[in-house]
Amino acid sequence: MLSKNKVRFIISLQKRKVREEYKLYIIEGDKIVKEYISAGVPLKSLIAKPEFISSLPKDALKEVSESEPVSYEELKKISGLKTPHNALAVVCMPDPEVNQANYLKTQCVALDCIQDPGNFGTIIRAAAWFGIKNIVCSEDCVDVYNPKVIQASMGAIIHVKVLYTELKKFLNTGSEKKIPVYGTMLEGESIYDQKLGSKGIILLGNESKGISDDLIHFIDHRLMIPRFADTTLGIDSLNVGMAASIIFSEFARRKSLAKI
Repeated sequence: MLSKNKVRFIISLQKRKVREEYKLYIIEGDKIVKEYISAGVPLKSLIAKPEFISSLPKDALKEVSESEPVSYEELKKISGLKTPHNALAVVCMPDPEVNQANYLKTQCVALDCIQDPGNFGTIIRAAAWFGIKNIVCSEDCVDVYNPKVIQASMGAIIHVKVLYTELKKFLNTGSEKKIPVYGTMLEGESIYDQKLGSKGIILLGNESKGISDDLIHFIDHRLMIPRFADTTLGIDSLNVGMAASIIFSEFARRKSLAKI
């Protein structure tokens, strides 16, 4: 049985301030927890129904500091979901890669004030799917360890590095190194008509305001996803998560064609 102190502590990890203080975050769901375990990511605590724990391979718990079988009712007390799954884990945050130069060596994504956790999680998942391993965020982006971001990423967060920094300085460094910046804008040129490089920075803007005015001058290539429907009713735009997936896909497709 979980102690009251442990219940309170796990619930407190829903808050960014507490997560940052203890360098811990929460993951929930059978699939996500199993993916973390399979990837060898150390878990500070695994709190799950007994049948979930017993279903794991014998050597699966070698990276788990402690495991605690609990009832479904106990899971409900600590879960951030309306309908809890069979497992929840407390995970240690990895040491961040703070050397910005390393983020510029390969293709990376820069996020300007992304606020919606679902959008951020989708972007992380799409980036991992299309082989993009580095994401740089403005300091006003939603916290990558927000439980809703983790949930939306479906565990893909273990495959990418995320850096929070002053985006203007980061883009300026990229500009000094002659690294191209691809920005998504409604008045841009169709992504299918543009020349896309295998390296560079893909800049995505805020859900409602787009890319900040003080960042636009860094953009070398303005990208737009064309609409193929005849009507605009109800579909006047794509959300940033959907747009990111399309853009990453086209970059990956071009890179694949270049190898042929």
